[in-house]
Amino acid sequence: MVDQHFRQTPRRSAEFIKPPNMLKTKVGSGGLGDEILNKAQDLLENNTVDFQPLAEMYLATLMKGIEMAKETDPDSDQELIISRMLYPGMQLKANGGMFHYPLVTRIADKLIQFLEVIEQVDVEAIEIVLAFHTTIRVVVMGRVSGDGGKHGIELMRALNEACMRYFDKYKDSDL
Repeated sequence: MVDQHFRQTPRRSAEFIKPPNMLKTKVGSGGLGDEILNKAQDLLENNTVDFQPLAEMYLATLMKGIEMAKETDPDSDQELIISRMLYPGMQLKANGGMFHYPLVTRIADKLIQFLEVIEQVDVEAIEIVLAFHTTIRVVVMGRVSGDGGKHGIELMRALNEACMRYFDKYKDSDL
């Protein structure tokens, strides 16, 4: 498997903001009992909520980010454009595993790694993000739960190779 971030140095990463925990302030600190933790774990493992509507919402948001990227010029705020694609990617990554779609999580993780290292969204980068979008959509619409088996491995390999070709093409220039 290809190294993290396709052997590129990340230019951005998710910023974690820790808000004050008002509930903890009111009730104090301490752990949760085993019974509550077991119930929560059971709920996560036996989750039967349909992931498709939620995934479609995030995929639509990702597509809006892609459309925004297509309509902008190189002088536009690249961080804003990239963030419009990064956020739905992070949501797909976070929710894929919870809804028993670890392949969506893996694909979205690679999308995030790609978006974290590019400096500008050019035509080729948009095509790659579109390939990620299409792949996640196929996985969700096909209800491919689990790791996708042989096809999942092939999908991940194809996406990795597309990203590596992109970086090989621009290796001597400033991305």
